[in-house]
Amino acid sequence: MRILMLSWEYPPRIVGGISRVVHDLAQKLGEKGNEVHIVTCLEHNTPEEEKDKHVFVHRVRSLEIGANNFINWVMHLNFALLQRCIRLINAGGAFDIIHAHDWIVAYASIVLKHSFSIPLAATMHATEWGRNCGIHSDEQKYISSVEWWLAYEAWKVIVNSEYMDNEVKQVFQLPSDKIKVIVNGVDLKRFDGYTYDEEFRRNFALDSEKIIFFVGRLVNEKGAHVLLDAMPKIISNFNNVKLVIAGKGPQLEYLKKKALLSGISQKVYFTGYISDDNLSKLYKCIDVAVTPSLYEPFGIVALEGMVAQVPVVVSDTGGISEIVEHGIDGMKAYAENSNSLADSILEILYSPQKAMAMKEKALAKVERLYNWDVISDVTLKTYEDIIGESRLLKW
Repeated sequence: MRILMLSWEYPPRIVGGISRVVHDLAQKLGEKGNEVHIVTCLEHNTPEEEKDKHVFVHRVRSLEIGANNFINWVMHLNFALLQRCIRLINAGGAFDIIHAHDWIVAYASIVLKHSFSIPLAATMHATEWGRNCGIHSDEQKYISSVEWWLAYEAWKVIVNSEYMDNEVKQVFQLPSDKIKVIVNGVDLKRFDGYTYDEEFRRNFALDSEKIIFFVGRLVNEKGAHVLLDAMPKIISNFNNVKLVIAGKGPQLEYLKKKALLSGISQKVYFTGYISDDNLSKLYKCIDVAVTPSLYEPFGIVALEGMVAQVPVVVSDTGGISEIVEHGIDGMKAYAENSNSLADSILEILYSPQKAMAMKEKALAKVERLYNWDVISDVTLKTYEDIIGESRLLKW
């Protein structure tokens, strides 16, 4: 099968969780003998064209002239994506299917669908309505309308959790038979070759300190501020801890100030941007991985912690709540509740035997349910169903 994927992020460009999902899915599809082309943004010091293992990657420049806001930038990007995709089709023939990842690539995907009569699948990794607990501005209204348009034009809308299934039904009024739930996966070999490194760990904490770890974009919905609010209770009950926050985003300075004003800055370490290699090293050195999200359609970060064999604590919200069974393969806390979050983290710190049992069960669950071999087969079957149905109709 000849597959065209459009995504605004693909490694080494990592803005959120989409990048790793697109990479791992595309690589597994390519490994199984499909011809997979990714068209995405050009990142600094990356080639415009390359064969990345099993996938052909085409990176485009988004013209920044006049792009004085995000919406304008998205429009420039879509023109560039469209131009490159047309060149690919002219050179190599039509694709069997187009797979669009989120609204940012909607314009190019829909034009290609109609211009070349190629069926379109779209993965809605999140919604503007969900990220903002409703629509509160003209920009959000515009983005939500483009999301609706993409959902309307797609033959199937793929979502990564039952939670997102319900959300797109509610927000876009989609019929159930147009939605396909396909969970995200994680690279089961991601931490192969990485072991506990005492000297590396000392860059972040004392030998005596247990490391509580957060990684993600520093935006409100990821909940790092809730974790900071939980720290005073954790410290008062278990003093030998260090909170390590990895990532960047618009809330970075706010979070640093919050830690300072709370009197816990000596117990918090902000890494800023962290490379994939150092992130993998760090995962093997931490004691608890925390995902305190307010809104989380899926929660791939939790899966990474489980594969790294670290006990995880997650918010009881969204798709991430579907991954963890409380007290069995991880701990849950009420969303946006720092007291509940502190209690779940302390349960792990005070119960090492329970923590060991949970992380073993978590790894077994990920290997069984969240591996890309299974997920790519489901995705291929969905592609085949779409292509088969599309050939029966005039459109």
